[in-house]
Amino acid sequence: MKILTKYILKEHFAPLMFALSALTSLLLLNYIAKQFGQLVGKGLPWHVIAEFMLLSVPFTVAMTLPMAVLVSTLHAFSRMASENEITAFKASGIALQRLMVPVIIAASVLTITMVWFNDQVLPAANHRLTTLTNDIARKKPTFALKEQVINEISPSRIFLRTARLFSNNRMRDVAIFDMSDPQTRTTIRADSGLLEMLPNQRDLLLTLFHGSWTVLKPEDPTRLQRVFFNTDFVKVRNVGNTLEIDTVGGGEKSDREMTVCELQRRVTRLVRARDSVYRVLKAIDSNVAKTVRASGVSSGLGGLYCHRLSGMSVVRTASAMEVRDQQPPQQPPQQPPQQGRVLTPLPEAPTTNPDMRAAQAAQLKMQIGLSQNTIDGDQVEIEKKFAIAAACVIFVLLGAPVALRFPRGGVGLTIGVSLGVFGLYYTGLTVGETLARGNLIRPFWAMWSANFLLLAIGLALTSRLGREGATSRGSETSEFFVRVREWFARRGRKA
Repeated sequence: MKILTKYILKEHFAPLMFALSALTSLLLLNYIAKQFGQLVGKGLPWHVIAEFMLLSVPFTVAMTLPMAVLVSTLHAFSRMASENEITAFKASGIALQRLMVPVIIAASVLTITMVWFNDQVLPAANHRLTTLTNDIARKKPTFALKEQVINEISPSRIFLRTARLFSNNRMRDVAIFDMSDPQTRTTIRADSGLLEMLPNQRDLLLTLFHGSWTVLKPEDPTRLQRVFFNTDFVKVRNVGNTLEIDTVGGGEKSDREMTVCELQRRVTRLVRARDSVYRVLKAIDSNVAKTVRASGVSSGLGGLYCHRLSGMSVVRTASAMEVRDQQPPQQPPQQPPQQGRVLTPLPEAPTTNPDMRAAQAAQLKMQIGLSQNTIDGDQVEIEKKFAIAAACVIFVLLGAPVALRFPRGGVGLTIGVSLGVFGLYYTGLTVGETLARGNLIRPFWAMWSANFLLLAIGLALTSRLGREGATSRGSETSEFFVRVREWFARRGRKA
């Protein structure tokens, strides 16, 4: 049995690595292509671009690993069935379900690994990627000019438009709009021009040929000043092409940049704040309070997971204290304020003015709605981390019986079934997330419905293994319809 287990896992390893690398590369290239406009034309150093690509990998792997598991399962079992290895196993008295056990165990290990990956690696990578993207967006693209559009050279001060931009930084039909002085509007037009950086690599020098200055003051719109020139120089300061990297990585984290326990703690705080505001709203206007939709919140998998992690941390702390030398007690350090916590002041005592009471009730209702939206989003993100990880085992239970029932499907079966399952699964996740964030369905069912549906189909197909029809070509369904037609034919002859 050990030889059989190693053989089956070996048959799955190569297709898994190939599918994982191919799918990850395709999705990664698609993502980078969308961000291509932010990367090129800014003179970014190569290590920044490499870091951007590396930080984009974890999110892609989290989506492609379950896909790769399904592809490898379909390919491996389909190949073994087409080469009559499955027939040899059955002739040796080995049940088909037994052949799936090593793959299910390996998929379970992948599921546990993915839970840790989605909880620890993915949020940290997403947070760092967001910080780096913001740093790149703040970088001033001196030469990243576009033709036929108004380009911002200096933020909210100087804008430039050119009809044609050549590779040697020469321009044709240039218009410069100077908004630096709120009391004066200056427009510079020239037939041609030249862009160049000064030696300090921070200031930009615009050399303009054959043009004019037009100066208009808003307080005196009837007076217009115009000056013509053959050659003119315009110096724009502090537009150097430098990138400032935020090494601290501060700022508020989004739900995709937080771990499960961070999300769980924020949900707990928001639920308490929401319920407190609801009680105040009920005291102000009970009729408005009846229209508020605030669903209940259960700890779920996130609470269980964090409870287990906290228990493990307590055990590790106790073990470390046993071997630590006896030291005098110290004052515990003051806990820093939790990040992302928003203290919402409770409203003042209800006023007797009906208009003021209505305004207070509307404001409190809006506040409850915003809190509920954040709670739903956090719960969706918690359930998604576990649901996508569990898809590894579900795809094995679904892919193996499909491959064994259609042994001669080959590459066409692998591609067709994979695309169908991927489309159904990720469409279910997307639709479920939209409904859950709108408070139309519970986050648990929104993220796990697609898993339960595919799991039911996989278990049904797995239970029917070993009860195939008369042929090995997957024609049991066609034989069923043939038997139905024959039954109707016999009934007709008797009649």
